[in-house]
Amino acid sequence: MSYLTVLLALLAALSNASASVLQRRAATEEPEGGAGVRQAVRWLARVLRRPHWLAGAGLLALSTVLQAFALAVGSLSVVQPLLATELLFTLAVGSLVFRRRPNGRTWLAFAALAIGLAVFLGAAQPSAGRSTAPAERWLMAGGAVLGLAALLVVAARPVKGAPRAALLGLSSAVSFAATAALLKEVMGRLAQDPGTVLAQWPPYATVGIGTVAFLLLQSALRAGTLTASQPALTLGDALTSVALGWALFDEQIALGVSVLPEVIGIALIGAGSIGLASAPSVSGAWDTPAGGHNGTDPGTQKPTPQRS
Repeated sequence: MSYLTVLLALLAALSNASASVLQRRAATEEPEGGAGVRQAVRWLARVLRRPHWLAGAGLLALSTVLQAFALAVGSLSVVQPLLATELLFTLAVGSLVFRRRPNGRTWLAFAALAIGLAVFLGAAQPSAGRSTAPAERWLMAGGAVLGLAALLVVAARPVKGAPRAALLGLSSAVSFAATAALLKEVMGRLAQDPGTVLAQWPPYATVGIGTVAFLLLQSALRAGTLTASQPALTLGDALTSVALGWALFDEQIALGVSVLPEVIGIALIGAGSIGLASAPSVSGAWDTPAGGHNGTDPGTQKPTPQRS
């Protein structure tokens, strides 16, 4: 695990978190246009013209570039779990954008997630693995990932609010993990034979799956608050990426006596994510630009109904 890989992954997480906050801000600024596919398309078309959304799109592009370089020099099992720090950056940036200050419980959740991530990566010690994967592995892993993402979308259809946002966020996470794996494949082939990369399937599959992941993310942001979708997005991405790193690129994590601290690390990451999602200072109206607040912890205020 090189320092360059860690730095690039953390910068990608910061950029992606800032994009999520800005795009969520754009979503809250645009009134809901009603139910149905046509209304959803019109709503999205209006949101896409919002300055906050455009700034977020630029940061997403920067995050993709940083992530690509991180995957070129490091393993999928290292880079994607490090992107779980996006949740920390999301709430830090969000507290500035939405003018809310996290309370003590939120800071404890911050610490739990950060310590859990450090414990997991320190115990797991993911290996570098291969830079590319055989075609037959892509067929099996790709089918499994796409099936899981589709199943989560189907499960989200009959529910509303936070559960819907969480399910769509998880589906988006699985898709983003697949996009990261494809991006690593592209970078590996680029290093081996730059002249033929555009004549092969991985770049186009990366764009296709990435587009699906992006649209699912927009649906998750529309379905509910950022705190409902973001934990599922970050944790789902990290865990799916570890599985794909093993299945596709022969990346190994330490087992045996290391399993216990790995499980503890995952538990701390989960507890931190849940704590961040449910903490009074970031629940309810945290990411809704309500008027009249004084920038303090809104935990005692009545939550403002979401418009998206």
